[in-house]
Amino acid sequence: MLTRNCLLLFLWFLFDEGSASSFRPPSPPLSRSRMGREHPRSLVGPMRNGAAGFQRVKRGWVWNQFFVLEEYMGSDPQYVGKLHTDLDKGESVVKYTLSGEGAGSIFTIDQTTGDIHALRSLDREEKPYYTLRAQAVDIDTNRPLEPESEFVIKVQDINDNEPKFLEGPYTASVPEMSPVGTYVTQVTATDADDPTYGNSARVVYSILHGQPYFSVDPKTGVIKTALPNMDREVKEQYQVLIQAKDMGGQLGGLAGTTIVNITLSDVNDNPPRFSKSFFHLRVPESSAVGAAVGRIRAHDLDIGKNAEVEYNIVPGDGGAMFDITTNQHNQEGIIILKRPLDYEGKKAYTFKVDASNAHLDPRFQSFGAFKDTATVKINVLDVDEPPVFNKPSYVMDVYEDTPVGTIIGAVTAQDLDASSSPVRYSIDWKSDMDSYFDIDPVEGTISTNELLDRESIAQHNISVVATKLNSPVLTSRVAVTVHVLDINEYPPELASPYETFVCENAKAGQVIQSFSAKDQDLQPAGQQFTFKSPKEDIKNKNFTIRDFGNNTAGIVTKRGGFRRRLQEIYFLPVVIEDNGYPPKTSTGTLTIRVCGCESDGSLLTCSAEAIFLPVGLSTGALIAILLCIIILLVIVVLYVGLRRQKKKETLMSSKEDIRDNVIHYDDEGGGEEDTHAFDMGTLRNPKVIKENLYRRDVKPEARRGPKAPASQDSADIRDFIHQRLKEHDVDNSAPPYDSLATYAYEGDGSVAESLSSIESLAVDLEEDYNYLNEWGPRFKTLAGIFGEQSDTQSDTTTTENTH
Repeated sequence: MLTRNCLLLFLWFLFDEGSASSFRPPSPPLSRSRMGREHPRSLVGPMRNGAAGFQRVKRGWVWNQFFVLEEYMGSDPQYVGKLHTDLDKGESVVKYTLSGEGAGSIFTIDQTTGDIHALRSLDREEKPYYTLRAQAVDIDTNRPLEPESEFVIKVQDINDNEPKFLEGPYTASVPEMSPVGTYVTQVTATDADDPTYGNSARVVYSILHGQPYFSVDPKTGVIKTALPNMDREVKEQYQVLIQAKDMGGQLGGLAGTTIVNITLSDVNDNPPRFSKSFFHLRVPESSAVGAAVGRIRAHDLDIGKNAEVEYNIVPGDGGAMFDITTNQHNQEGIIILKRPLDYEGKKAYTFKVDASNAHLDPRFQSFGAFKDTATVKINVLDVDEPPVFNKPSYVMDVYEDTPVGTIIGAVTAQDLDASSSPVRYSIDWKSDMDSYFDIDPVEGTISTNELLDRESIAQHNISVVATKLNSPVLTSRVAVTVHVLDINEYPPELASPYETFVCENAKAGQVIQSFSAKDQDLQPAGQQFTFKSPKEDIKNKNFTIRDFGNNTAGIVTKRGGFRRRLQEIYFLPVVIEDNGYPPKTSTGTLTIRVCGCESDGSLLTCSAEAIFLPVGLSTGALIAILLCIIILLVIVVLYVGLRRQKKKETLMSSKEDIRDNVIHYDDEGGGEEDTHAFDMGTLRNPKVIKENLYRRDVKPEARRGPKAPASQDSADIRDFIHQRLKEHDVDNSAPPYDSLATYAYEGDGSVAESLSSIESLAVDLEEDYNYLNEWGPRFKTLAGIFGEQSDTQSDTTTTENTH
């Protein structure tokens, strides 16, 4: 390689020298560079590979760029190019200077001739170009002859870098059974050479190892499957070697390689398979329900969720006794006992189990059924078991104060083993500390050992132990609950005082009333009553009792043609008996009334009171009638009150009556209210009595003898007034002032006639006043006053007669 590069460099140098001499003009020299083209008034910088330079107008020399070959291996410094200015006449008065990147360290310039050389080998991949500045100055004074100019030295690329896979090695996966051409992954190689110069960076991909399973696209590096139906279960991992070569893959190009690890991912293309078609298991009959009694397994070559197996028992002989589930960790089928086993009942069970995938792939269903079937046989092993009671628990009832030794119930247990050992019974002493009960060890009958008191303990909970006689260590227990019942103390009675009716048009055999009973002893849930007619009422021709058997009974007619006018009410006795201990009975009486009914059985009337009530009146109508009656009563009361008020106003209408107080007695005659009979002034001043004054409201009678003037000092009147004043003084309900009640005239219709003393002189002197004592307490005072006067007059008359 080095020899070839040197040969190329030598040929390029010879060509460069020949071309430079051939372009040199015979006319006076213009400013130019070695290998440069002529330009008027300027210096042309050297151009590699025939590249033209840029023309400067305002200064005498210009150049664009120089090229230097990378990886130069020669012993002498590599010649880069030459700088020259028109001011340089060959008199050694111009000096060339160089500055910028690598000046002095990588690149050097001859100050006199302007030749530039590279001091060491350069790498384009490390730095592709260098920017430098050149200037022509006076050799003596260092005064710039021209402005400083900038130029570039590019490192020319050679193919010295192979392609590299920066992301390798690669890892990829593709589903198994994929068709040809399925995309797997893409690889990419990078070449550090200049992609714009030649074919040094043009990469071509090829596969060195991994055929015929995979292929690679030479330009893009995309890897695809090249073989159909690759099976993961046959081979899962593949290692593919990929090469990337530059120079378009031509001979002499550099190459790089990488490894691609490809894994076939699993698909559900394999059904589960049992390792054998028959499984034989043995299970003790004492196994508990829900316990695992065996395991079977179907293997699936797939992995992950594609290997999940579901087990199902095929319906048939023995399948109902067992169930099967899947162990998610190892995909085993766990057989679970669903019902208790009994060796004496059945000794073996046989059934089939299906194993299938939980997740099916429809692409592979055409391969066949994705399941497998195996037969399972389970033999039941005999185990010596304890006795078994025929009930899980026992409940017994006993009345309180039951005699000692009374049997209240029994328990039964038996040995289900083939040996069928006898069983012995006992009561666990811990559950019956006070020994209230005893049990027959052979028969299992439980009896009372003490008198039971319900008020002390209403419920006893004991435990009965059954032991095999041949194997005393095998025992079983059962709970026995004993309820102490209360003694029946109260007889049953009718639930309510029933009153029913029978229609006059009722027929024989018709149920006219249903009734029930109640009992203070028993709870409603435990009541049981029977109903019947008493023996002495069996010959009743009208009604009978029918027991319905559900704690209710009914009254049934035995004939028809009931008539209310003949007999309105019937009494039917009924005998009620309860189910208490001891049973109690009572006799109740049902009242049956004969009523008139419609043809459909609806009630019309039942009694005399009902006749006056309109049939079919609604509640609203009855309320309206009552309101009308109340309104009429209120009107009558108001009318009577107004009449009385008007009458009182008429009596008190006289404005001339200025009396302080008037006491009115309705149970007397007119009294002083009758003001037309006399002058009121006479009562106020007895001295101004007008004689011969007649009543204006009655026809005058025959004139009597002259009346004696009333004495102002009458002792009777004075005593009466003083007595009345005394009564008013002690009376708390009297007005707070003195009043005088005067009686002038009692009216014409009074039985007692006038009680006033004013006209007492006109009365017959021999009148008897003893009848006033018969009028009651109100006339007691008057009877005493006039009774004494009568006695005095009698004595006077007797004396006169004597004389």
